[in-house]
Amino acid sequence: MTNFDAIVIGAGQAGPSLAARMVEKGMKVALIERKFLGGTCVNAGCMPTKTLVASARAAHVARSGAAYGVKIPGEIAIDMKVVRARAETVTMNARNGLIGWLTGMDGMSVIYGHARFEGPKTVRVNGETLTAPRIFLNVGARPVIPELPGIHDIDYLTSTSIIQLDTLPRHLAVIGGSYIGLEFAQMYRRFGAEVSVIEHGPKLASREDEDISDAIADILRAEGIGVHTDAGNIAFAGNGSGVSVTAGSATIDASHLLIATGRTPNTDDLGLDAAGVATDKRGFITVDDGLATNVEGIWALGDCNGHGAFTHTSYNDFEIAAANLLDGEDRKVSSRIPAYALYIDPPLGRVGMTEKQARESGRKIMVSTRPMSRVGRATERGETRGFMKVIADAETKQILGAAILGIEGDEVIHGLIDAMNAGTTYPALQWAVPIHPTVSELIPTLLGDLKPVQP
Repeated sequence: MTNFDAIVIGAGQAGPSLAARMVEKGMKVALIERKFLGGTCVNAGCMPTKTLVASARAAHVARSGAAYGVKIPGEIAIDMKVVRARAETVTMNARNGLIGWLTGMDGMSVIYGHARFEGPKTVRVNGETLTAPRIFLNVGARPVIPELPGIHDIDYLTSTSIIQLDTLPRHLAVIGGSYIGLEFAQMYRRFGAEVSVIEHGPKLASREDEDISDAIADILRAEGIGVHTDAGNIAFAGNGSGVSVTAGSATIDASHLLIATGRTPNTDDLGLDAAGVATDKRGFITVDDGLATNVEGIWALGDCNGHGAFTHTSYNDFEIAAANLLDGEDRKVSSRIPAYALYIDPPLGRVGMTEKQARESGRKIMVSTRPMSRVGRATERGETRGFMKVIADAETKQILGAAILGIEGDEVIHGLIDAMNAGTTYPALQWAVPIHPTVSELIPTLLGDLKPVQP
């Protein structure tokens, strides 16, 4: 048995940084990873997919050149082998950077293997038993495969396996109209594939307000993507050259199928029962406001705790745990204002409540919207799809939430994220003197147009 001051299981966005902080404090730490350092973000999520998105945008801009007076002779061609290699290079550079950083630390033991609990203070990996008074779980999540008729009789892709494609699908069918599915749908349409999105629910991006969801659907349809919502009785059958997808009254003949219907935590094979760690009915580890589980000395960080499925929320979990355990602070998950982006083009930047959530909260609210066609920067760039939206509390003057679906929306939203985290009221922002011409310069104008709405 080998003794450590702390054991970190999983090397996603929270685990390595927390392990490094503890090593800096003079602790002996074991960091256990069953596959690749960096977790989903580095290896199968943000980094490779946003690299692919960038390649797809380059193709889209090249095809649109004539509208800007730029003439490119011949047809724009896509070399999927180069596209894939570029994404793989970005991933490997990040992964190798982590390897060099973590293995170069005195006091850090990086162990590759599958860890399982044998008790609340002990885990077993590669036939060896390790023990520590503090154990942190950062094991992430994986794509969930729904039990749909015919699913086990056909080949399908997930968000993990599709990034390995180095050929272009003839027709990509995407099951699931949420964030991951929509990003791949637009990406592959821009690469040149025919694409159909099939969503069981009534709208795309179901957590968004209906006006945002409708605008997203319009953006995708304008690029030639087939959008099928309210798609009941989804079923699959092989057809010799791919898969036949039945969705309600529609039948789609696809060469490739992407299943993008959500993610499930990697908690089912950790031996949590041996440690007494509680999970909810979906398998997420139950934690308190400081990320501690029901078992003293065990914490859960990142996607596996159900308090956020993003790189930035996982990293913030590290910040909370480090602040509380190493710096004597009292930071809480409940203090976090939710924010995220959807990386279609143009992107959606989101923070705080939707209008629907604000209405349901019982507050007296104010709402303002502005089409991107009335934003100078968007007009100059010829990218006027989408709109800006902000929701505020009519009594406290606090900004409750915002959505910016439009050019640079993922960057512009940070002005409102910062204001909300600082507790700045919207009248104070109206006096800002922004830079022209930018998208952000319209934030004070957007706030000045806030109007009361009926609850």
